[in-house]
Amino acid sequence: LKPMNCPMHNLVFRARGRSYRELPLRLFEFGTVYRYEKSGVIHGLTRARGFTQDDAHIYCTREQMADELGKLLTFVLGLLRDYGLEDFYLELSTRDPAKSVGTDDAWEEATAALQAVADASGLELVPDPGGAAFYGPKISVQARDAIGRTWQMSTIQVDFNLPERFELEYAAADGTRQRPVMLHRALFGSIERFFAVLLEHYAGAFPAWLAPVQVVGIPVHADYDDYLHGVAATLRAHGVRVQVDTSDDRMQKKIRSAQKAKVPFMLIVGEDDVSKDAVSFRYRDGTQENGVPVDEAVAKVVAAVESRA
Repeated sequence: LKPMNCPMHNLVFRARGRSYRELPLRLFEFGTVYRYEKSGVIHGLTRARGFTQDDAHIYCTREQMADELGKLLTFVLGLLRDYGLEDFYLELSTRDPAKSVGTDDAWEEATAALQAVADASGLELVPDPGGAAFYGPKISVQARDAIGRTWQMSTIQVDFNLPERFELEYAAADGTRQRPVMLHRALFGSIERFFAVLLEHYAGAFPAWLAPVQVVGIPVHADYDDYLHGVAATLRAHGVRVQVDTSDDRMQKKIRSAQKAKVPFMLIVGEDDVSKDAVSFRYRDGTQENGVPVDEAVAKVVAAVESRA
């Protein structure tokens, strides 16, 4: 059971000779890792003993390090904003001398590089003395959710030590052999925790573009199932995630079930709708528009999804 993906990426780097022309070299994987967390801190998806990281390692020269770090932080913040997280601050975790490897000079250089990138971002920077991993300092992006709780999200780490311990080298422009700098980054931290944070942030009511099921079709009677399946096929052709509730439940029960699941849109169909080639368009908040032409209903859903409303 591996606790981290870093050693394997180092072995990939070391598998053959490397040139400065290849750098920065970026390796990425969705890797499942395991940590023996104490039972008292395990908590749902937010703290587990097995989880999946969107793990990447960037191998670069010292001269490339500052630019790579700046790009990484910009990428990280842009990604989190895409998911609707807007309130951030940064935390800079520095060395614990009792639990670290490497020289003082290497740690100071790595810490200074992260400090400069954090300062350039303009975000609040909170020190975390002694909070770094054993191999190098890190910046973590701390995001506040809709009710103000703070969650650690993405991390960026500078590492001079693992390249030394794995004897990683590249051929420099002057013909000498040089050690690369290794940058660790996880955009989501862990996929499971990121899901949990989004669930908490939106209280389960995901925006239409992100909702697992974006539309539920609800027939008033089984006679209208085929009609709704036809509407659903049109929506699927536009990439919409749609289900038709053909259960034996009464219509009101189906509506309650869809609202409890916080599905953004419901399309309700009865005899009058079929005769007019229309649907009753119901929103998650309970408001409803009756007699909406099918083409218009499809356009409404597609527009909401594409605009990320």
